[in-house]
Amino acid sequence: MDDLFGDDDQQWQPLAARLRPVNLDEYVGQDHLFGKDRPLRKSIESGLVHSMILWGPPGVGKTTLARLLANYISARFITLSAVLSGVKDIRAAIDEARQVKAQGQKTILFVDEVHRFNKSQQDAFLPYVEDGTVIFVGATTENPSFELNNALLSRARVYVLKSISQDVLVTLLRSAISDREKGLGDLNVVADDETLNIIARAADGDARKALNLLEVSCDLASSDVASSNVAVGDTTVDANPPITLDRQVLDQALSGNVRQFDKGGDAFYEQISALHKAVRGSSPDGALYWFVRMIDGGCDPLYVARRVVRMASEDIGNADPKALEIALNAWDVQERLGHPEGQLAIAQAVVYMACAPKSNAVYVAFNQVKADIQQSPSYDVPLHLRNAPTKLMKEQGYGGEYRYAHDHADAYAAGESYLPEEIHDTQWYEPVSRGLEIKISEKMRYLRQLDQQNDWSRYPNAKD
Repeated sequence: MDDLFGDDDQQWQPLAARLRPVNLDEYVGQDHLFGKDRPLRKSIESGLVHSMILWGPPGVGKTTLARLLANYISARFITLSAVLSGVKDIRAAIDEARQVKAQGQKTILFVDEVHRFNKSQQDAFLPYVEDGTVIFVGATTENPSFELNNALLSRARVYVLKSISQDVLVTLLRSAISDREKGLGDLNVVADDETLNIIARAADGDARKALNLLEVSCDLASSDVASSNVAVGDTTVDANPPITLDRQVLDQALSGNVRQFDKGGDAFYEQISALHKAVRGSSPDGALYWFVRMIDGGCDPLYVARRVVRMASEDIGNADPKALEIALNAWDVQERLGHPEGQLAIAQAVVYMACAPKSNAVYVAFNQVKADIQQSPSYDVPLHLRNAPTKLMKEQGYGGEYRYAHDHADAYAAGESYLPEEIHDTQWYEPVSRGLEIKISEKMRYLRQLDQQNDWSRYPNAKD
């Protein structure tokens, strides 16, 4: 049996596991941290390893790096998954680390998806990081500033791991195809540059995904080769026929492939932020790109539709009031037609928003009024603005001296005030010189001129 299966079960592991780097020279895609002469690399190679949080998207080498750290300092490697582990597992890991420490050996405690631990679970690690029982290494795809306790962050350095570039992924795929010891070198795989670039693009910065897609493609292609030989009854076939990765094989392997996108995660908020900023920056191409990226990643189109309504009010406002109507119509169309027909209406709205004249005057005024109200006394409603449905209220002066605007020229009661006396001259809304707000601004100037030219004043004795 040993001769049949071999002493090492590595051949039965997935390709990505077999090719896991064993030193920093093999660790790719993070040259900003581990390139030659980088301080962190020198520290690790010198055997100086500290607690850290590894923040980055899937498949960029967080788990691999944690294992490498343990190798460089000959430490015991204990791993926990925050998805599967509880307090009992944490205690067991700490107990094991204590025993290892008593024997004079260090322990690296690696916690995958550490952001999924709640506050009390995160706090449970603190004393053991503090006293050196463990060197804590946490991996997270979420922003540590929002997801991890300050106490834990203060005891660990945060390192950002980046998505792996397409060129680096292609190099990794070529190495996997040629590696006879751990890779696919014995399979006689034939793949040109275009094929490898297609796989690398589909992997979307994820090395593990790239290798998995390559392995699936090879499995599909080898099955086709075997089927062809059986079909022709060929008993003298080459013992090692070439496995060609053509477009048909890739289409099968890549079917159902989903790009990086996690609702509620960093990628989600980063992409909606990019969409909003592209609209604000009047870039229809940028706005359309990020909209399609989100839809391609599985985002609910109705979420985007709701955000587009916000964009219409926040960034376009009265410069083009029609934008809000178009945004609401797109939302309605998506609800009526669903996927995929309704998405075109949202795309139309997104492009319209990007091309529309921009004004945040209402947004700025609204926020300023809110801030002023929170910091000011609760001024009474002036008597002339109060309704007087009863005789008593009329006797109290409610509604007295109210000037009905339609009784005046241009339906404007010049000199009237609709604010409390204490702030009667305050102006918050300042229209911009774009779109319809140009005309709004002209009208406001005209009305203020009428106020200045009119002898009547609501508060003649008020101090400005």
